Amino acid sequence: MLWKLLVEYLRPQRRLLLAVVIFQLAASIASLYLPTLNADIIDQGVAKGDTDYIMHTGGIMLMVTLLQIACTIAAVYFGAKAAMALGRDVRGAIFSRVAAFSEQEVTRFGPPSLITRSTNDVQQVQQLVLMSATLMVTAPMLSIGGVIMAVRQDVGMSWLIAVSVPVLLVAVGLIITRMVPLFRLMQTRIDTVNRVLREQLTGIRVVRAFVREDVETARFGRANEDVTDTALRAGRLMALAFPTVMLVLNVSSVAVIWFGAFRIQDGSMQVGTMIAFLSYLMQILMSVMMATFMAIMIPRAAVSADRIGEVLGTESSVRPPEHPLSFAGRTGRGELEMRDVGFAYPGAEQPVLSGISFTAPAGQTTAIIGATGSGKTTLVNLMPRLFDATAGSVRIDGVDVRELHPDLLWGHIGLVPQKPYLFSGTVRSNLLYGKPDATEDELWQALSIAQAEEFVREMEGGLDAPISQGGTNVSGGQRQRIAIARALVKRPELYIFDDSFSSLDTATDARLRLALKQHTAGATLVIIAQRVSSIVDADQILVIDDGRLVAHGRHEQLLETSATYQEIVNSQLAVEEAA
Repeated sequence: MLWKLLVEYLRPQRRLLLAVVIFQLAASIASLYLPTLNADIIDQGVAKGDTDYIMHTGGIMLMVTLLQIACTIAAVYFGAKAAMALGRDVRGAIFSRVAAFSEQEVTRFGPPSLITRSTNDVQQVQQLVLMSATLMVTAPMLSIGGVIMAVRQDVGMSWLIAVSVPVLLVAVGLIITRMVPLFRLMQTRIDTVNRVLREQLTGIRVVRAFVREDVETARFGRANEDVTDTALRAGRLMALAFPTVMLVLNVSSVAVIWFGAFRIQDGSMQVGTMIAFLSYLMQILMSVMMATFMAIMIPRAAVSADRIGEVLGTESSVRPPEHPLSFAGRTGRGELEMRDVGFAYPGAEQPVLSGISFTAPAGQTTAIIGATGSGKTTLVNLMPRLFDATAGSVRIDGVDVRELHPDLLWGHIGLVPQKPYLFSGTVRSNLLYGKPDATEDELWQALSIAQAEEFVREMEGGLDAPISQGGTNVSGGQRQRIAIARALVKRPELYIFDDSFSSLDTATDARLRLALKQHTAGATLVIIAQRVSSIVDADQILVIDDGRLVAHGRHEQLLETSATYQEIVNSQLAVEEAA
């Protein structure tokens, strides 16, 4: 998966990579040329006392060194640009893929894991690309070129290369094979840390309300210790790799000097040749060490690439149709129909919904009520196609939602979820989320209908008052009303309110429903509620029990005919008050 990812996302950066190869090649050639010049200075200049030769050759060495530095800097610069571009493109691809996921895929991966995959995992691959761009030409060039140049200097000592390089490769290879499973485990444990931290930050009020700070601190501590323990084990192996390399380097250096001294003594080698051979051997071993460093990074990057590939290779269960239909020529205005709808979560033994059939006519209010866990929210998720029904069909204006392009479908629906979410920004930016070109009068009208105008005008800045992430700087009721106003600004054909009035007091609820009825005349309203008082005026009420539609009708009819509805009413109100 790592190779596939690199090929796909580095293809647009091939010009940068070509520049990296050219500059690294030039730097490597310069590096291989320097020891020979140094040997010439010692053997031809120092030994004969030829100062002019020393100055001339030394000047050439200085120019070659400057060229090497310039080429290395250029290679690193272009390599960094290629690596950063890859990181940008991969993160963008992950975000686009996740944005297209249905609730099913998001739940399967989990938000903490998706965050880790789009940040830490991408960073691991990005670092590998940066190091590869820096070393991918240098290491093999210095290895191959160093062997050729060293043999040219002295064939009799080339056996030292044949011994030291395999020893280094075997020693480092043994270390790397033990690091691979640790890197895989580390990414999983980073997921756990993100999950625990995210839970504690989003649930901080609950933690404090139940005085569980110590328990949560201990839970985070355990997750943190797991990551630390895995990182330390991998770090110890990584720390062992470099002393191993240096041990082979130093032993090889001593061997060159030891055996070279005997060859100098018997006149078969000059001092400059021995120093050049030693330099080439160091270049060979250093290039092996650089390749080793890359080899250490490859396993972790491969694990990260596999995790990234999982996300990029997962198709959403809610897919656009090959030949999408449109609402052109339809006379309806958001009429919702369900025909024998059923839904079962993957792997579940029993379906959550079975045999749901009803019609929510345009211009009327359809309410859905039922006990907790009866399947109301799942039913709501099928309407905007957050999930696909596993049986039957969901239709809007007579068209199966699976035959509509998701963007067209969502453009006709205004959804206020059970847990309203506000984005960081201002009241205005949150309202414009529903309709970017809405005028200020439209925004205030929506706030007025949602019974939010009064408190928004009292906020410093009014429409430009700041909203923190998740809307945590406003109360639950205020957050809910702003979310309702956001849907009203959009003016869709179908409004879906998923228990959106539960945080409102009875008087505010009544005023909102009255204003809502006038504003949404002609559109279809679907209200999911826990509170009977929120739906007594609905044109029809659907009673859901254990995933089935057990009754439907107006409030007065259900009080007489439905035992389930009577039970719900009696649990909230006296029968006389409900009547």
